[in-house]
Amino acid sequence: MSEDVRKQLELNASLPKGSKKRYKKSRSLKKKISEPTESLPQQESKPVVEKVHAQVKPADFDVEAAQEIIFKPNPGPQTNFLSASEREVLYGGAAGGGKSYAMLADPLHGLGTPNFSGLLVRHTTEELRELIQKSQELYPKAIPGIKWSERKSQWITPQGGRLWMSYLDKDMDVTRYQGQAFNWIGFDELTQWPSPYAWDYMRSRLRSAHSADLGLYMRATTNPGGNGHGWVKKMFIDPSPSSLPFWATNIETGDTIRFPKGHSREGEPLFRRRFIPASLFDNPYLSESGDYEAMLLSLPEHQRKQLLEGNWDINEGAAFPEFNRKIHVIDPFEIPDSWPRFRACDYGYGSFTGVLWFAVAPSEQLVVYRELYCSKVTATDLADMILEAEARDGTIRYGVLDSSLWHKRGDTGPSLAEQMNMKGCRWRPSDRSRGSRVSGKNEIHRRLQVDEHTEEPRLVFLSTCTNTIAQIPVIPLDKKNPEDVDTNAEDHLYDALRYGIMTRPRSSIWDFNPAKQNSGFQMSDPNFGY
Repeated sequence: MSEDVRKQLELNASLPKGSKKRYKKSRSLKKKISEPTESLPQQESKPVVEKVHAQVKPADFDVEAAQEIIFKPNPGPQTNFLSASEREVLYGGAAGGGKSYAMLADPLHGLGTPNFSGLLVRHTTEELRELIQKSQELYPKAIPGIKWSERKSQWITPQGGRLWMSYLDKDMDVTRYQGQAFNWIGFDELTQWPSPYAWDYMRSRLRSAHSADLGLYMRATTNPGGNGHGWVKKMFIDPSPSSLPFWATNIETGDTIRFPKGHSREGEPLFRRRFIPASLFDNPYLSESGDYEAMLLSLPEHQRKQLLEGNWDINEGAAFPEFNRKIHVIDPFEIPDSWPRFRACDYGYGSFTGVLWFAVAPSEQLVVYRELYCSKVTATDLADMILEAEARDGTIRYGVLDSSLWHKRGDTGPSLAEQMNMKGCRWRPSDRSRGSRVSGKNEIHRRLQVDEHTEEPRLVFLSTCTNTIAQIPVIPLDKKNPEDVDTNAEDHLYDALRYGIMTRPRSSIWDFNPAKQNSGFQMSDPNFGY
């Protein structure tokens, strides 16, 4: 970074724990400026230019040398974004938080150094054009002598640093970057990519011989919603509370990504991720007048919850907009022995198996207190896993299982349901009669509502049921039949929930006695607990 740059940028001195490595190079430059910890405020028309204020530490900043600054970062989330040391960071949530300027500011950490190689992408060329225009307002002021090459679509600094600005419209567009290496990659508006393919592929381009000095970083910004809402939520939102770093997980299995077998660090977690939520009210440049807030308040409900509240549990076309994490998710507690318990299962070997455990409160409220979500598990192994999980539960009144598992194929022996019954894991078949899917969906709607007498919802989930909490609010409606959910979506835990709810559970009236359950190849009790 040049002397001129250090004279123009106002940067805070205090950094969150764990971020020192990222700014090692800056500290070697006479310490006239400390490291950036905050981002650009949201002012779309031009970069913010202000006189230097006394926010920085006098020992780290030469006030007389600095005549103006390019931007003055807002405190809060923008600070955390620019100072984050995790490998992959998502900055998003509500609209108006200054995400685009934050994305443009982040590569300035290294762009003025000789070996910096960065890539900033948007989904389409039209969207990219807007981002380039903003960068043309900022970068020449931040790094004197920096040049924009229209032909190569890249910024080139006098020191030799380079930042490409491009688009990734289709998955195959990533092949343009085969053989290339970057130490910084940014995706602006990440949910516009319908699948994680581009993100995962570009991670393979994140490499540098100078990574010890420059670091390796992937950065993204976005609002909730869009075609990629589901996978982005799985990758960044669901695994950990907001703002807290966590070890990166596989979005399909939920397992921590680790160094492979044979590596010198075999079994160790590979890298960390972090989600930093943005809010309109973190940005005084847009929030003070109240005009932008009023505009967001005028939007339809699902858009308002996404863009004003930054709610990731709401997606356009979602089947259950009533779901509210603050209402329907509760902290774990010891369930009284007197509360009836039962389970429900949607089985699949090739895809996923979802098992949910329910407890019925005296108020008839259903509490989903445990989940099991797995794949490539045989029916008999699943039975063992279920029985092990229930070892200290006391009596499980009954279990309800997808009725298709009682189907036999010729003379091939017992059905999958019968195999589990023989292991001691007892089931009755689910209701799959005509109209049962729509009825089940309607019953979930009813139970998500707050009871006017108890002032509590009729259905709640313990916070430990992370996969269920992640899936239910984003499962989409069937576009051809809006009375049902899209069966092509990830619906295994939803089906288990529907099977369980449609048994009409009651707190004190039960007609099912597991002690009288027949064994062998006999079908389980075909009746529900009516």
